[in-house]
Amino acid sequence: MIMQQLLPIVLRRSTHPKVTSVLVDICKYFNAIYSKVIVVVHMERLEKGIVITLCNLEKIFPPSFFTIMIHLVVHPLSEAKVVDPVHYRWMYPIEKYLLTLKKYVRTRSHPEGSIAKKYLADESMTFCSRFLHNVETKSNRTERYIEGYYGASTHTSLTKLEHGQVHRYIIFNLDIIEIFRNLHIDDLKQRYVYDMINHFHIIDIFFSYLFNIYV
Repeated sequence: MIMQQLLPIVLRRSTHPKVTSVLVDICKYFNAIYSKVIVVVHMERLEKGIVITLCNLEKIFPPSFFTIMIHLVVHPLSEAKVVDPVHYRWMYPIEKYLLTLKKYVRTRSHPEGSIAKKYLADESMTFCSRFLHNVETKSNRTERYIEGYYGASTHTSLTKLEHGQVHRYIIFNLDIIEIFRNLHIDDLKQRYVYDMINHFHIIDIFFSYLFNIYV
């Protein structure tokens, strides 16, 4: 989830555009191969693009970064075209169940026996609980809804400086108002031709104010 959805948003203004574009391409690649529906035409295009993306990564990161796991990024796409989509084959449910089996171990010298004994006990209790109609068990337990807040809640308020920073970050990263940003930048380029340092400072400070006038 972090790589597919959140990481591209964080990287938009954090690093150089050349670095950001390569990392975002990696995020888009994983988002595509982990989708529920696989389109063969899109997969072929991604298969060609991921090779170029890995070559661009080699221009940015040091050689020690490229372990065997980095080069394995190419293979999930070819596997997805042959078999089912990735979310039918990944290990998250199995690893979660392996953690449950690990909790069954009570005797470290005989882990297999502990797992088998606890598993048999759980199956027996589950089978017997189906015949206990007047007793609340995990099979007939009703869902509980906790009203109100769950846990401690905190309230905070933004200062005028923080509010301005949040507002500027939003309007500088929204694609919908790109036209207004370009109009404002062109206007400042005509006024401040010889002072480029103050030019970027003025964009940062006054664009949020002028955007309200445009709207």
